[in-house]
Amino acid sequence: MDRISLSQIAEMAGARILQGSPEMLVSSVSKDSRTIQHGDLYVALRGENFDGNAYASDALARGAAAVLLDSAETAHSISSQHPVLLVENGLAALTRLAAAWRSKLKLKVVGITGSSGKTSTKDFTAAVLGSRLKVVKTSGNLNNHIGVPLSILAASSEDEVAVWEVGMNHPGEIAPLAALIKPDCVIITNIGVAHIEHMKTRDAIALEKGMLAESVNPSGAVILVSEDDKTESIARRSPAKVIRVGFNKGDLVAESLESDEKGTKFTITHQGKKYEVSIPVHGSHMVQNALLAIAAGLELGIPLPSAIKALSRAKLTDGRLEQKTLRGV
Repeated sequence: MDRISLSQIAEMAGARILQGSPEMLVSSVSKDSRTIQHGDLYVALRGENFDGNAYASDALARGAAAVLLDSAETAHSISSQHPVLLVENGLAALTRLAAAWRSKLKLKVVGITGSSGKTSTKDFTAAVLGSRLKVVKTSGNLNNHIGVPLSILAASSEDEVAVWEVGMNHPGEIAPLAALIKPDCVIITNIGVAHIEHMKTRDAIALEKGMLAESVNPSGAVILVSEDDKTESIARRSPAKVIRVGFNKGDLVAESLESDEKGTKFTITHQGKKYEVSIPVHGSHMVQNALLAIAAGLELGIPLPSAIKALSRAKLTDGRLEQKTLRGV
């Protein structure tokens, strides 16, 4: 986020400045008092087992520039030397703030959802787009009703493209997040059985995930996997063009996969031409994720050779198929 004043934040979030100068500037937003950086706005959120208002003093002691609280009692207990914003509901205020900030951003947005592979696909896509553009992406897997607003607020006016994950585990969660990010390009990695205990069927999961495809800018694109049996039903719901990638058919096809200790090599075919690609991880599912990233890059103007080069040195979020050597094995 750019440095903005408390008065601007108050207007965007629907908050009241209880104390502090309206002209004070903050540089970013955090909900975690343990990781507060100097100049942050601390936003207190409530959960089933915690109340973020209780940690406001800790956040200020660690360098928070101001706090946004939804407990009047806590707000009035803060020393007058610290700026305090008061709202009725912290999460609602965070969401309003993110929506208002998103409306000010001129960047292009790639929204990613799916039952698995979202984070790796995000990392690949950010690497491809980052070869030519200034990119901001979801940190870790902050892709829910709290993480998406925080991801939006991490973007600045200097960023040219954002790559944001959108997750869900219950019906009705994708549409409001899609409305927040306003995607120009959508990637759906697959329709699996993750969270089927809440969704009951894969059809219900496809219906929910497909809400992101419905939200895409009509002048943009939706990128889907050819082999997924829910692809065609989702494609019919998109107001934008549909790009398909896969191993047997599609606009971008991978074949001749070979794995060695350094990763996976394969050949892709695009518009009748073949290209050699290498990624530093293993598995056909990772090749699929790389195809999705290349397709997003092509849609946003990244030349194929640049995308291929970026993939060869892409670094995935920790814990995704890291190769380690232990006692010579």
